[in-house]
Amino acid sequence: MRFYEVWVADGNYRGEKPLTYSYEQELSPFTVVTVSLRAKVVTGFVYQKVAKPSFEAKPIKAALSSVPLPAHCLELARWLADYYACSLGDALRQFAPSKPTIRRASEPEALSESGSLQLELDKPLTTDQKKALAFIRKSKHTTTLLHGDTGTGKTRVYLELAQETLASGKSVILLTPEIALTTQLAAAVEQQLAAPAYVLHSQLTAAARKKIWLAVLEAKEPVVIIGPRSALFSPVKDLGLVILDEAHEPAYKQDQTPRYHAVRVASQLGVLAEAKVVLGTATPNIADYYLAEQRQAVVRMTQPAMGDKHTSVPSQIIDLKDRSNFSQNPYLSNQLISATKVALAARKQVMIYLNRRGSARQILCQNCGWQALCPNCDLPLIYHGDEHILRCHTCGFSDKPPAACPVCGSVDIIYRSIGTKALAEAVAKVFPESSVQRFDSDNLVGERVHEVYSKLKSGQIDILVGTQLLAKGFDLPHLGLVGIISADSSMGLPDFTAEERSFQLLYQIIGRVGRGHGQGQVVVQTYDSKSPILLAAIGRDWPAFYRQALAERQAFRFPPFAYLLKLVCRRATPASAENAAQNLKKLLRQAELPVEVIGPTPSFYGRRGKYFYWQLIVKSKNRKHLTALAKLVPADWTIDLDPANLL
Repeated sequence: MRFYEVWVADGNYRGEKPLTYSYEQELSPFTVVTVSLRAKVVTGFVYQKVAKPSFEAKPIKAALSSVPLPAHCLELARWLADYYACSLGDALRQFAPSKPTIRRASEPEALSESGSLQLELDKPLTTDQKKALAFIRKSKHTTTLLHGDTGTGKTRVYLELAQETLASGKSVILLTPEIALTTQLAAAVEQQLAAPAYVLHSQLTAAARKKIWLAVLEAKEPVVIIGPRSALFSPVKDLGLVILDEAHEPAYKQDQTPRYHAVRVASQLGVLAEAKVVLGTATPNIADYYLAEQRQAVVRMTQPAMGDKHTSVPSQIIDLKDRSNFSQNPYLSNQLISATKVALAARKQVMIYLNRRGSARQILCQNCGWQALCPNCDLPLIYHGDEHILRCHTCGFSDKPPAACPVCGSVDIIYRSIGTKALAEAVAKVFPESSVQRFDSDNLVGERVHEVYSKLKSGQIDILVGTQLLAKGFDLPHLGLVGIISADSSMGLPDFTAEERSFQLLYQIIGRVGRGHGQGQVVVQTYDSKSPILLAAIGRDWPAFYRQALAERQAFRFPPFAYLLKLVCRRATPASAENAAQNLKKLLRQAELPVEVIGPTPSFYGRRGKYFYWQLIVKSKNRKHLTALAKLVPADWTIDLDPANLL
């Protein structure tokens, strides 16, 4: 009988050391096995052979493969546990074959920017594409930020790099933010690169996942793994390239333990595996861009890959405060209705966009555009009708709602919100002869955007009404008009990322027109026609947005000028939640570390079901101080290092 220390890949394993098991046969380090943990059978990874212990060791149930897990996987798990203050068991669980993993690409079920990829691949590389490829090849840094405008052919760059990597005998991981954007990309990889392409999918059975996971582990030739963030934990050996498409997307942040961000994990994976990492996006996150710029690891692409790029898309900005613009409909301005009629008459499609995340109420003056902001955080205050109070959900500042505007004295203060469902119904009434379809997260099976994409692309649907789903890379050759119902809606969220996310969404949605199929136009409805964020998005002026946003981040000590830790508790009553938060704040201060503890305050969504949520925010210039504090937090709290938002 032989004895082995085994790292257990399960969230119920809270230890920091491997457990000892017995097995009759010889096992190599990093062999993937199944073991018993309490009443469960879980995955484990052999660490090393040891002498017979003083206790009776449980037996290893089975060795899943004779091929060991690549060494960099266990190294990445250790880093993950330390960097995100989670247990090693939770970190190792990401690498287990029982996780949703990989399957071979089947029939296309979704389309992405690669919808026009074949035409793009038939053309010579543009000057910008050649420059980007040369920059990435020669870069001394592991991670490069590929800042390429929409339509400049970032996917072509990905495939060129992948082809070179595969030819060198190494494998590729290609991440997309959504499952719906994976399958056609996989088909393009298999067709253009003649390499096995595996797609990560969360709806596989456990048996199917295990089968494909082992196939990747045992592959004798280089492969391409395509999928959302969890594809980073595939058992790929000889990794040479990791690509994150649409690297700015919030979907790259994991919302369960460990709450990792795929950009950070990919960069560390690149270091451990000695692989190149490429972050591709038209609208980089501020912190990512700042860090890449400091290292001189940014390469820019502005040249269109196909056709003529219409950089100055004709735009109308409609003042929502001037209600004479809305004499025909309360949501659709007269100008938007007129432009829609012209587009439909020319047999062009119309996209009407409303950000779903803007459902939170805004407190605005309809006369001058004043908005209630927190004096401490410069973030929007949220109205709580049950208490009749305005509250900042970052620092806890509260105030009574004003009876009149503090700027102009008008009593015309509004609490505004609208949803896509009501908007689609309004559009259908104004244009009864047109085909109107709503696209948001509430769509039923058969109505989702990727399921009806053929109808969209062929122009069978006249008017698209929807949320940010419509900004996710779909190529619509018949699109002639984009109407934005309320450009301020996402800016009204009480969060330090609100302006950044607003710019990204507006930039992406405006980028649906002027992509080589015709010029098109944009009609934007807003309460603040002079908003720098709005004007930068319409003018496609990334540098202007970045300069302003970075200055605000520095002034209020938000990333990249500070690290953040969000701590959230859930309790049965508001009083118990507040009491737990106050007690934790005292505990954190007793550590006497140079950090700023903000709050406690109710979470933005303060009541979910029967539970109440309160939170603390901790800021520090040294991230190690935050990981040290995270270890003091009780187990029933949610720990989120580097949160994507503070809502």
